[in-house]
Amino acid sequence: MHALRTYTLSKDSLLRNIVTISGATALSRLLGLVRDVLIAHLFGASRAYDAYLIAFMIPHMLRRLLAEGALSSAFVPLFTERLAREGVGGATRFANNVLTLALLFFPVFSLLGILLAPLYVPFLADGFSQDEQALAIQLAQIVFPFIGLMGIAAILMGVLNSYERFFAPAFAPVLFNIGFIVATLALVSFFSEPVYALAAGVLIGGVAQLLFQVPYLRERWRFRWEFDPRDEQLKKLCLLMLPSVMGLAIFQINVIVDNKLASHLAEGSVSALQYAVRLFQLPLGLFAVSIANAILPQLSQHAARRESAALAQALQKGIQLTAFIVLPATMGLWAIAEPVIKLLFEHGQFTPDDTQRTLEALLGLLPGLAGYALVYLLTRAFYALQDTRTPVVVGGAAVALNVVLDYLLVEPLGVGGLALATSLAGIFNALLLWGILQRRLQTSLIRPVLPELAKLAVAAVLMGVTVALLVRSLGSLPELVLVSAGVLCGAALYWGLTQLEGLSRF
Repeated sequence: MHALRTYTLSKDSLLRNIVTISGATALSRLLGLVRDVLIAHLFGASRAYDAYLIAFMIPHMLRRLLAEGALSSAFVPLFTERLAREGVGGATRFANNVLTLALLFFPVFSLLGILLAPLYVPFLADGFSQDEQALAIQLAQIVFPFIGLMGIAAILMGVLNSYERFFAPAFAPVLFNIGFIVATLALVSFFSEPVYALAAGVLIGGVAQLLFQVPYLRERWRFRWEFDPRDEQLKKLCLLMLPSVMGLAIFQINVIVDNKLASHLAEGSVSALQYAVRLFQLPLGLFAVSIANAILPQLSQHAARRESAALAQALQKGIQLTAFIVLPATMGLWAIAEPVIKLLFEHGQFTPDDTQRTLEALLGLLPGLAGYALVYLLTRAFYALQDTRTPVVVGGAAVALNVVLDYLLVEPLGVGGLALATSLAGIFNALLLWGILQRRLQTSLIRPVLPELAKLAVAAVLMGVTVALLVRSLGSLPELVLVSAGVLCGAALYWGLTQLEGLSRF
């Protein structure tokens, strides 16, 4: 138990880790935004970018399934348990075993993805012309090895997070974005089809993200080729990953259905949906995922000790922190959505029509922002309890609802209907996970924090309405002025309201 106590997080440590992750992630997201602005300038919402998005869909999806999702989330609780039970030596052997298996698995898996691209790409974009499908197939064959790079990087991230070394895993995506941006700028005029520069950038950025983490591991872990298929925890990792992979795969059906239906809409609809998702995911990746990743080791330690009350308190802290950021982010983004899209994207090849399609999609996504933030957090609690089955079942129910809503809403609302369906499914997913976890822990997760959550919601709504009225009153001023005024006014008003109610100190 000594080793376990060594890595127990205090409240101050949790906040410090969240700040560390959020700070590094903020820079990564800022560069990601620069990357998307560059793409919008070079390609707009076009046939070529539509093809690239379809090509990158499966590697990106598999990264979330096998790397950032199932692998890292299942690895951290098992590594933490091994560290507590056997010390550094036992944990190191487990990490060696997992990485060796990954080095054997991912090259074979990548080769299969390359060979099968002519089969799955036409299925994903059956609304494309033959030329668009051919371009998407070639791009998919280039970018598919990205999943192997991210799978190995996820193992390194799991080891570093387990040792409470959060900076390097959070900062590594910065190197991905730098590599992507530099490669795109350098190669866009090199290829006869400029969109190939994006595919090359994905691989160059992936290599940079992987290699950046290696030096930070030297003081804790040095890899040795060591494969023991009889290791019970290796088997347990695979068993824990299996339902998680299935659950995430079920969830990704949302993305597949959205893009299939969008491929039958106006040219650029796939791209417009993606630009909206990028803005939607900015507060999720910057804060919600950071909080969830920072709290996972603490949840795992409480679960290992069977401290249900302490686990519930840690979750309540995470819920409050998540609400404190995500609620005003939702209302603020709603208030300045159109000037933000115009400021960031409407230049170069990105047209006013592209802005309107992106705006429709973003407004449809925003109601689900808080829901998806809670899904990130609550799912980590189930992983800490080593229960990956429940999120699978809940995710399956949410996906079924999403698919039904997609087909009901796409005809009357177009790309905005696809976005709204995703939003409503995320809310349903969060509520169902919330109810099941409360019964599991035999305590209310919301009652102790309900007054604070209600006050935060009121403050966020007041801030959002005020900013919307301000932006409207400023009329036709440049978008930079509108966005700057909205952000500064909104931040000041929200901070003042939370200070008034004492909500900035939980």
